[in-house]
Amino acid sequence: MGWRKIRHLCECITILPLFLALFWVTLESDLLPSIFCFLASDSCYLGLAMTGWSCLVTGAGGFLGQRIVRLLVEEKELKEIRVLDKAFRPELREEFSKLQNKTKLTVLEGDILDEPFLKRACQDVSVVIHTACIIDVFGVTHRESIMNVNVKGTQLLLEACVQASVPVFIYTSTLEVAGPNSYKEIIQNGHEEEPLENTWPAPYPYSKKLAEKAVLAANGWTLKNGGTLYTCALRPMYIYGEGGPFLSASINEALNNNGILSSVGKFSTVNPVYVGNVAWAHILALRALRDPKKAPSVQGQFYYISDDTPHQSYDNLNYILSKEFGLCLDSRWRLPLALMYWIGFLLEVVSFLLSPVYSYQPPFNRHTVTLSNSVFTFSYKKAQRDLAYKPLYSWEEAKQKTVEWVGSLVDRHKETLKSKTQ
Repeated sequence: MGWRKIRHLCECITILPLFLALFWVTLESDLLPSIFCFLASDSCYLGLAMTGWSCLVTGAGGFLGQRIVRLLVEEKELKEIRVLDKAFRPELREEFSKLQNKTKLTVLEGDILDEPFLKRACQDVSVVIHTACIIDVFGVTHRESIMNVNVKGTQLLLEACVQASVPVFIYTSTLEVAGPNSYKEIIQNGHEEEPLENTWPAPYPYSKKLAEKAVLAANGWTLKNGGTLYTCALRPMYIYGEGGPFLSASINEALNNNGILSSVGKFSTVNPVYVGNVAWAHILALRALRDPKKAPSVQGQFYYISDDTPHQSYDNLNYILSKEFGLCLDSRWRLPLALMYWIGFLLEVVSFLLSPVYSYQPPFNRHTVTLSNSVFTFSYKKAQRDLAYKPLYSWEEAKQKTVEWVGSLVDRHKETLKSKTQ
């Protein structure tokens, strides 16, 4: 008999007298139905603590999702990870196949709006981590598509969890659900008790706000098996690190522009967060919601996720991560922020007037000017208190890993230029 079987037998023997005593005392009393209800409501915790569990990660092919998967394989008693996305790159599929040595990993390709697909994906799952969404800061994607994936997709996934009796749901939200609403507004070391809410009609922050509200409102829903759904949401700051789409775009643009980094947020003060630390926060949220002692303070809550990356502008972050390779900031004179804001408004008007005959996408608008040039920083103290969150990577470690990756982009660019000249 293996050690795990012996331990399980001992746990059963230890608990058996308690159940017999409860049954004897309450056999002829009115408390019996209440005790059975209590045991049913906590059955999900007992099951997760004593037996193997499984986790579904949506958006697992994305920048953050794949980092969550890499940390998940180290979790104890994990019997299966299901990774879901619309499509997976061949190299990522290969990486996931190598993780099979640590735990069972099932790749699921499909649409977040496909109800039967979601129901199958959620069967026999203990935890859902929902990172899948359309991220569109500049309004390139059609509004309807963003609302469908980000809001309706989340609602369908919550319903699938109820039908499949999935007890834990963790949602990857965004700082943008809180703002900024004005570049004149200053928020430094903000926290969850401040009543901040994004008022822009832009589809990305609006859809994420509605989706987060749906997730937190679903906390306490009754599952098909009589259990209870417990939810929480994480609001990370701007995420940087290896594979970051925004950082990658900025670096590649600079490499094609004589090494000059475009100014995207000269007047901002933000506290970016390293992708590895955001992934780690998801693991800690998962552990907390599976822990009967910690769960009550986490259920239905949202958390700002930052780390010890210095507060700085977006422009300065891009420069620090690339200066080693000769990239530099654009030193040309910039228009005053107030003027940029009103030019953004005029561009919106032009886009609206042309919309019946032509789809004009402005290079910027009032929302993007505000988003890129605000003082907007947040503390992670609540996550530290409730989730026992502490950054897994220091600023120096995060910077080193990211700089090495930026170096690979520079090398690739050089190889591309070399091949063109031959």
